[in-house]
Amino acid sequence: MSVEKERIPVPERSPEERVKDFDEVPLGYTPEQVIEEAERCLQCPKSPCVGGCPVEIDIPEFIEKIAEGEFVEALNILKKNNAIPAITGRVCPQEEQCEEVCVMGAQGDPINIGKLERFVADYARENGLEEPPIVEEKKEEKVAIIGTGPSGVTCAAELAKDGYRVTMFEALHEAGGVLKYGIPEFRLPNEVIDHELEYLGELDVDIKLNHIVGQNISLEELEEDFDAIYVATGAGAPRFLGLEGEDLKGIYSANEFLTRINLMKAYKFPEYDTPITDLGKVGVIGAGNVAMDAARSALRLGAESHILYRRTTEWSPAREEEVEHAQQEGVKFDCLKNPKRFIGDEDGWLKEIELLECELCEVDEGGRPSPELIEGTECKKEFDTAVIAVGQTPNKVFYENAEGVDVKHWGGIIIDEETRMTSKDGVFAGGDAVTGAATVILAMGDGRKAAENIKRYLED
Repeated sequence: MSVEKERIPVPERSPEERVKDFDEVPLGYTPEQVIEEAERCLQCPKSPCVGGCPVEIDIPEFIEKIAEGEFVEALNILKKNNAIPAITGRVCPQEEQCEEVCVMGAQGDPINIGKLERFVADYARENGLEEPPIVEEKKEEKVAIIGTGPSGVTCAAELAKDGYRVTMFEALHEAGGVLKYGIPEFRLPNEVIDHELEYLGELDVDIKLNHIVGQNISLEELEEDFDAIYVATGAGAPRFLGLEGEDLKGIYSANEFLTRINLMKAYKFPEYDTPITDLGKVGVIGAGNVAMDAARSALRLGAESHILYRRTTEWSPAREEEVEHAQQEGVKFDCLKNPKRFIGDEDGWLKEIELLECELCEVDEGGRPSPELIEGTECKKEFDTAVIAVGQTPNKVFYENAEGVDVKHWGGIIIDEETRMTSKDGVFAGGDAVTGAATVILAMGDGRKAAENIKRYLED
């Protein structure tokens, strides 16, 4: 029997329609389409896709169930290792992980694993078919988890399923961490996040909102009340460029810009209290996923949106899908450009960005050509708003108030790679708080590893 070499395309809303709102762009597979895509899987014995998955989902098994039309069984397989499949099916970079090593990719398109995962989770949710989790008998040991982002959620789910008493502490007024404040609804709808997090309630996980560990509750207080602690505070502090004029009005960090839009719902102002001023012409500095999110959000708020990037789109760290969506929607890409300074008007508002042209030179340690500034190519361009999207670091609020927890010079928490424990006994850490800003699925992988090590620690 011959196997289709090309993947089944996922229906999407047209660019002309979707730039008018913040509704989700991909529409997802139909049951017929998802079965057809699943039937392309070769079910190869060695299954390199499993090794390519940071949380080690049994990918061939869940795809086989989809091909048989057993969607709930497929979801149950996913849930063994992944507490939030509707989320990872949308934002995980499968093309760099499980799909990259898919054997089918050697003779055609790799299986569209992410979109299969998304379908299964959505289908079960929309049809009320999700089954309650099986939880072991309650244990006496209590674990505190600081942060409700993907790493914390994964660790919490793994521990709670085994009967440990888990309490999560979230600094913001809604749970979800970067999933809530960092990713726009056209990529990850809030209703999907909220529903996925209900799984923690089914596991009897207690979530305490508006609790900033290091400010209104100390790490020492948690140590008194809990047998182990997992620090999953993420990387929520913005990086800046250190350029002249960076303190002008109209210049945002991507963190603030996206938090205003996603968590505070500024795009619905005045229905919600947080405004976004008239953006005008926006320059987003950077070309990762966060930059694409900011540029596409600005576009939806009526701005003329530009990506200012010192390399070319070929070398953008953003997912290919996100770059394509931005281009389709009308985001302009000003490549081989690097800001030199920001220029304001007499009232202190941004009016221009002075840019230098770049050229690509030798390949750096990350495998990309290094951009070199070309002196004498300064050029001033009018911009009303700038968004700086050049990375994030761990927030100082926690680690500067966590005596005994060692950190690197840039704020990343130092852990033992084998035990995942920090320099403080019984305090573990993982995700972006350790690595700096990375992907959702890598943070989840850390959460699983931490849970296993916390269990060993508590059982010794």
